[in-house]
Amino acid sequence: MTRRQCLQTLAAGTMALPSVSAAPAVAIPKPNVVFILTDDQGSVDMNCYGATDLITPHMDALATQGVRFTDFYVTAPLCTASRISLLTGRHFQRAYLAGRGIHESETTMAEFFQEAGYRTGCFGKWHIGGPPFDPQGQGFDEFIGHRVGAIDNYSHHTYWSSVWEHGLYRGRDRYREDGTYFPDIVTRESIDFLTRNRERPFFLFVSFNQPHYPMQPEERFLRQYDHAEGARRTYGATVTSLDEKIGQIMAALDEQGLRQNTIVVLMSDNGHSEEPEGIGGSAGVFRGAKQSLFEGGIRVPCILSWPGQVPTGQVRQQMGTAMDWLPTLAAFCGLDTSDLALDGGDLGGVIRNNQPSPHAALHWMLATQWAVREENWKLISAEGRVFLADLLSDPGETLNVADDQPDIVARLRSHHEAWVATGIESVYTMRDSP
Repeated sequence: MTRRQCLQTLAAGTMALPSVSAAPAVAIPKPNVVFILTDDQGSVDMNCYGATDLITPHMDALATQGVRFTDFYVTAPLCTASRISLLTGRHFQRAYLAGRGIHESETTMAEFFQEAGYRTGCFGKWHIGGPPFDPQGQGFDEFIGHRVGAIDNYSHHTYWSSVWEHGLYRGRDRYREDGTYFPDIVTRESIDFLTRNRERPFFLFVSFNQPHYPMQPEERFLRQYDHAEGARRTYGATVTSLDEKIGQIMAALDEQGLRQNTIVVLMSDNGHSEEPEGIGGSAGVFRGAKQSLFEGGIRVPCILSWPGQVPTGQVRQQMGTAMDWLPTLAAFCGLDTSDLALDGGDLGGVIRNNQPSPHAALHWMLATQWAVREENWKLISAEGRVFLADLLSDPGETLNVADDQPDIVARLRSHHEAWVATGIESVYTMRDSP
């Protein structure tokens, strides 16, 4: 019996118990959760992260209204692996069924909230497999979007695939809305979902495909970027298009009177792309990009906002990881995760009271590469060579100090080997996720 089946059996048994008379309790509404995931957005590509050439007022407003992380990480610099960890709270090596999707024994964030009585919706990019690994198979009541990595935003045909085909789905059925800009579909459906479910708790996963290629911003946004040149102009217009969609969702929460009781998280699934079709993003001072274990591939913008419940305009420099969101959001919503074997930790103390990170170290492994960060030290191993950087004095990882710090190299290598011994395997390759 899987963990999911076990929980369902226990829940059914509990419902069968005779009721006991008691004074009626005052119902406290559970908070809603809106999780906004952007696609290939660079580590510093918001004004609040230092970008001076981009127009991102709505994303910046979330930072003003909440807590912004400076040292937030994904578990992989690739779409699928990163998303698996986000949704399961686990290292993707444990949760990934090679070549297919999330292992059936895992409990996703959507399943967890669904079992707690939440209505669940996913709109946008999935990229974690078809049935039974599609959104319907992983706890989402509603889905409109595409299953594979990229689609044309107007024809909705797969952008890269061995077979060029129409890629849009409503649930498990093919869905056509030819000519409608896909990010507008995502935004419209997200607003419709939260409006229809305003009287009950909901978990809304808004998985934008921007600014992933093909970058096809509306002309009105390109006109705002006459100050930029080349790929940065198209990328910037795409980011500002994305920003407007996020603003529309936030406005809808306000209009429905839901903002005060809604937790909003915004983050990117990995660093900016250097693929020919998708250039233009930036990691600022950080080295690397998507597909790299240097900071630019795995350090991402991340913000949480919850009016009246968390500080506003605050910055947190503690380490956090996408795996932390399942236990953190569960705790914020008063839900118990003790039956789940999670790798993530609860960031509630970090967010509310600036307490230490729940992680003494963070680990990564992808194909033949691995990395570990402990405090300010970051060790990367690739093809038998090691690179050690002091991120405090050298955030751009420009200087390899491995030869000068053999004790630190040995310690971090030992910690990596201990982590691998917990059951981690290199099950993912660079070819598995564009």
